[in-house]
Amino acid sequence: MKKSYRIEVDCAACALKMETAAKKTCGVKDATVNFMTQKLIVDFEDDVKKEEVMQEILTNCRKVNRDCEIFL
Repeated sequence: MKKSYRIEVDCAACALKMETAAKKTCGVKDATVNFMTQKLIVDFEDDVKKEEVMQEILTNCRKVNRDCEIFL
């Protein structure tokens, strides 16, 4: 299941780092960050709790860019 989230990120390079971090998160099939629209699209694996996975994505993204924000 795909879901879109509004994000706040300052530069395209940081957006790419966020995308990579999100893709490596357990429970995520795929993730795409669009810097221009400030959106994160996450394709979740089946039978995962999306809220828990999103918290993990946020934690992982803040490891690579502490100023990023994902509006859950």
